[in-house]
Amino acid sequence: VQLVESGGGSVQVGGSLTLSCVASGDTFSSYCMGWFRQAPGKEREGVASITSDGVISYADSVKGRATISKDNTKDVLYLQMNSLKAEGTAMYYCAANRGTLSRLLVFEERAYKFWGQGTQVTVS
Repeated sequence: VQLVESGGGSVQVGGSLTLSCVASGDTFSSYCMGWFRQAPGKEREGVASITSDGVISYADSVKGRATISKDNTKDVLYLQMNSLKAEGTAMYYCAANRGTLSRLLVFEERAYKFWGQGTQVTVS
C-alpha cells in the first residue's frame, strides 16, 4: 500500500490542524493504521493508532487533544489535533500494517511495514 500525507503547516500554539493520509494499492480497511511523529533531534514516536477492527489508542502526550479516524470508503486516515503545543512541532508520518496489531505494538515502528513521506507541522 502507498501512503501520502498532507495537511501539515504552521500553526500557533493553541491552534488546530487536521492531517490526512491517503492510501492506495490495497484494501484500506484491512490495515492497522498509525500516526507517528519525529521532532528534530528526537526519535520517532507513536501518536495515535487505529486497528483494522477499530480499536483506537493515543499516546499520553496527545490524549484528549487528538482524534484519529479513518474513512474506509475514501481510503483516508485522519488525525485531528487541537490545543497544539510547541512540542508538537515535528514531521508527522502515516504508517500501515496489514491485519491487526496487539495494543502492545501499535506504537512500535517495527510493527508497521508501510510508511508515508511525512508532513511537517510547526507550532509556534
